[in-house]
Amino acid sequence: MKSEIPLDTATPRAHTAQLTASPKGASIGRRIARQQLTAWGLNSIATETFHSALLVIAELAANASTHGRVPGRGFELALRLVDKPPGGATLRIEVSDCRGDRHPTVPAACAAHAQSGRGLTLVGALADRWGSIPRHPNAKTVWAELDLRRAA
Repeated sequence: MKSEIPLDTATPRAHTAQLTASPKGASIGRRIARQQLTAWGLNSIATETFHSALLVIAELAANASTHGRVPGRGFELALRLVDKPPGGATLRIEVSDCRGDRHPTVPAACAAHAQSGRGLTLVGALADRWGSIPRHPNAKTVWAELDLRRAA
């Protein structure tokens, strides 16, 4: 029998992982996220949000390991599930990298035939909110929030 997480508790659930800024690190981050979201029961109580979150995490981890890469430095993936009364919760995804000089605020425009450059457009479409904040001393955190609503 699957146990479901109570969304009405004020106790935040959080998980953080330090990863290498490489394609393998991004892959491990996606695997860790899937396992954690499944452990929290999101795959059974919020399946659409579960899959949206995995896509957002994949894009942000890929960006951190590609565009936010600094030799010898990794990136951090943080997941938090926080109660938001009345009757719901918010999943906050944060990916921090060491390139504080690059702060995305809007998705970059790309040509219709371009094979890349649409990651933040996807994040914007799937997340309820997203943004970028500086992180001391010269780093940044790109975050996204997905709202969970209690089933009727």
